[in-house]
Amino acid sequence: MSGELVVVTGGTGFVGAHCIVRLLEAGHRVRTTVRSMARADEVLQLVRAGGPRAAASADGVEVIAADLLHDDGWPEAVAGASYVLHVASPFPMRQPADENELIAPARDGVLRVLRAARDAGVRRVVQTSSFAAVGYGHAADPGRPYTEEDWTDPDGRNVTPYVKSKTIAELAAWGFIDREGGDLELAVVNPVGIFGPALGQQLSTSVELLLGLLNGRAPAVPPGTTTGVDVRDVADLHLRAMTHPDAAGERFLAVAGDPITFHELAILLREQLGRDAKHVPTRVLPRWLVRVGALVNPELRAVLPQLRRSQGASHEKATRVLGWQPRSTDDAIVASAESLVRLGRVKP
Repeated sequence: MSGELVVVTGGTGFVGAHCIVRLLEAGHRVRTTVRSMARADEVLQLVRAGGPRAAASADGVEVIAADLLHDDGWPEAVAGASYVLHVASPFPMRQPADENELIAPARDGVLRVLRAARDAGVRRVVQTSSFAAVGYGHAADPGRPYTEEDWTDPDGRNVTPYVKSKTIAELAAWGFIDREGGDLELAVVNPVGIFGPALGQQLSTSVELLLGLLNGRAPAVPPGTTTGVDVRDVADLHLRAMTHPDAAGERFLAVAGDPITFHELAILLREQLGRDAKHVPTRVLPRWLVRVGALVNPELRAVLPQLRRSQGASHEKATRVLGWQPRSTDDAIVASAESLVRLGRVKP
């Protein structure tokens, strides 16, 4: 119960809201940023949905406006903070035509946060990066699970604007710390696909994918695999990376276990949710059809990198260094789906 002030950027986001919940449960004071104060009440609603312990402290959460594309507001946002969890970053369902729509806010945003944090005497920033900065753009899988030593080649084949933005942003953060970070420490969390319970109507991209399956938006599931982790465990890893003395200067993969095929995911939903999953398709799209469809469909284009990879990744470092123990991928996926049913998002 330190009572130290922690700033969370992007408090209305899927990961950001869960980080606030976890911080309040741990006894921290919390300030969070939103792009517009019109969303301030939304933050508090999400926190209250996170459980009774967080709900009891929700009114104490301070909300301040700060935009990743502008300098205004960031000095005020981090003033007096011991730590910053820089979670805010765009993750679209559709890839933009201009990759700089994602790269600029991701790269310039993290530099604004780091610069403000350094100037304010913040002890450590934890940046939410992604597996996108680890396992893409290579000619082939490394023949072993990906680890924190691996880096995406942003100029590699089938690297989407989102993947490039996360890689460039993380590289920019480490470069800033090396060149001009002063006493500021940096730790980075690199999650795979994030599932787990939704706290409100604003959904993550991974949970949106589940919602599409549950509502039968497509006649079949794509081929390929995905890896997953529960958002509650991602928030827990942020807190561990925030305070553990051995986390400074390190990156940590947040992954629950082995890859799961989209077909296995669909079967899991059918088995665990019963009638609530009656619209979930179990047929698999042929690979050639995905490739053809990707020529005109941005969502299918984003699936292309998954067709020839297992995306196996290891959480050995997070477990060894920080004592992190994630839930299973199956549990995370089912928790997502059950929350969507509770929220009334799944059609009868």
